[in-house]
Amino acid sequence: MVLTPWGLGVLGLCVGSFLNVVVHRMPRMLEARWQADAADMLGQPPPTAEPLSLSKPASRCPACGHAIRWYENIPVLSWLVLRGKCSACKTPISLRYPLVELATGGLFVLCGQQFGAQPTTLLWCGFVAVLLAAALIDWDTTLLPDDLTLPLMWAGLIAAALGWTTLPLTDALWGAVAGYLSLWSVYWLFKLTTGKEGMGYGDFKLLAALGAWLGWSMILPIVLGSSIIGAVVGIVMKVSGQLREGVYVPFGPFLAGAGLVVTLAGAPTVLEWLGWA
Repeated sequence: MVLTPWGLGVLGLCVGSFLNVVVHRMPRMLEARWQADAADMLGQPPPTAEPLSLSKPASRCPACGHAIRWYENIPVLSWLVLRGKCSACKTPISLRYPLVELATGGLFVLCGQQFGAQPTTLLWCGFVAVLLAAALIDWDTTLLPDDLTLPLMWAGLIAAALGWTTLPLTDALWGAVAGYLSLWSVYWLFKLTTGKEGMGYGDFKLLAALGAWLGWSMILPIVLGSSIIGAVVGIVMKVSGQLREGVYVPFGPFLAGAGLVVTLAGAPTVLEWLGWA
């Protein structure tokens, strides 16, 4: 039942609701962790902020503190019933919340169409969910948390080792190596040439994770596709005045987007598009 298109769609909506929590809270959890580490290194007392995790405290309206009831947290439907506003203070609720839920549901359905009604499809659903969360966090904060990229890389290697994906372990291993070293080399070449940092280490780790899941042969198509789309988006933002001076466009969302295209289209199709088949 879960592996049917309807089942995967409903599962994706629910996972998308959780991804909204991850995208909102994980950067704040990282900041709190950094503050605690800094205080410890300086010999100062730890911050006294309320403990924050992905499960606690319960969701509440950031404007008035209203605790979100279970029936106000039904994916998409609750947002529509509430007309996009808090039931207590009527503060608008961002449209991005239902859009993330719908996007996750759609991606899960597409995974079902690409990989069929088999248990390993759920692995790919988890893969695309983490990519979506990482892309949104990077777009919002220019951070790619190790808590997402590293487990994703190891999961790809373990899945290949156990035969849960069709990718041989050797291809997955070299995919991770090629993914990391390719952007690492670009980073240092750019830094030695210009004295500036062109990207963050999180990009290396994300591409390593993509290589672990999709193989070394997909590294170049992913880098090419993400670079072209990223350049176009950056130019459009610059021309339209949306790109502030000194602020760069994060590369992670475009890496994740290219990875999603390869995942859902399939490596043979992508190679055929490029004329490399």
